[in-house]
Amino acid sequence: MKKKICLIYTGGTIGMVKSEAGYVPAGQAFLNVLEQLPELYFPDFPDYEVIVFDPLLDSSDIAVDEWNKIGRTIAARYHACDGFVVLHGTDTMAYSASALSFMLENLDKPVIFTGAQIPLYEPRSDGRDNLITAMMFAASERIREVCIYFGGQLLRGNRSTKASSDQLLAFTSPNMVPLATAGISLQYTPAAGALPLPREPFRLQLFDKIPLGVLKVFPGIQFELFESIMTDKLKGVVLESFGTGNVPSARTGLLPLLSKAYAHGTVVVVCSQCAEGRVNLGTYAASQGLKEIGAADGADMTTEAALAKLYYLFSKGLEPEEVKKSIPRCLRGELTE
Repeated sequence: MKKKICLIYTGGTIGMVKSEAGYVPAGQAFLNVLEQLPELYFPDFPDYEVIVFDPLLDSSDIAVDEWNKIGRTIAARYHACDGFVVLHGTDTMAYSASALSFMLENLDKPVIFTGAQIPLYEPRSDGRDNLITAMMFAASERIREVCIYFGGQLLRGNRSTKASSDQLLAFTSPNMVPLATAGISLQYTPAAGALPLPREPFRLQLFDKIPLGVLKVFPGIQFELFESIMTDKLKGVVLESFGTGNVPSARTGLLPLLSKAYAHGTVVVVCSQCAEGRVNLGTYAASQGLKEIGAADGADMTTEAALAKLYYLFSKGLEPEEVKKSIPRCLRGELTE
């Protein structure tokens, strides 16, 4: 029996057309090009259905409401389809893939995000291979998680980050090998390891609009400028540190600022600005202060995954201490324990 794929078009470059204001997403134009792809009519290609969002969005406009919309769409068609392909703009694709990886609890089917650097209707578009191959992976019985397929690589969604704005290999997974590669054949990577099979039925955990922040440390940063946002309204912050968790010394005002935030119940998650490697608080004296004020070690999570994880944990109604304890635990393959 042929597999059935649900194709969800949210917007993004793959279906955009030129306008006087620049590229804009266009649903009917995308459907017209889609119908002309001969691969979709091959006898052994999976059946598919298409859902076009209204309005279509540039991915820079996608946030919590849109994540919930994607999640609801997948949940509504979960039992009718064997896999899902989400067509999405590249700029925030890693954020969305990370969010959906947590939102879709006990997932037992492939959900593949993809898109394009060049619109599908243009001659050199990378969207054609990305779309066709993503649909093939979405029909696979070996994938049971949220992934990004782009430029010949299938990456775990919550391990991915956008690495290039102008190359066709737009995404990388700096701390994990690809789940699979697409050459002449689809080759799965045994070393990548599959997520454990779910023990409970699929369910959707929608996200609340939690007040969160991301703060990137840089030389000479004036932390007093951020003091006004460190109130009890801020539930969590991802701190992008140097190296393995290093930050400027106490005299710069950072530690008193974070200590105040911690006293308000704000969960501080420390991630590294380095693409590869992991945070290890306490390795250097420059990170000992963060450990002492109760910051959570983000291990080798991407900023995108850490932010999505905070949304997920707080949306489940957990108290700050419970959230902090859950940060270093691997929930969806997002970190190396």
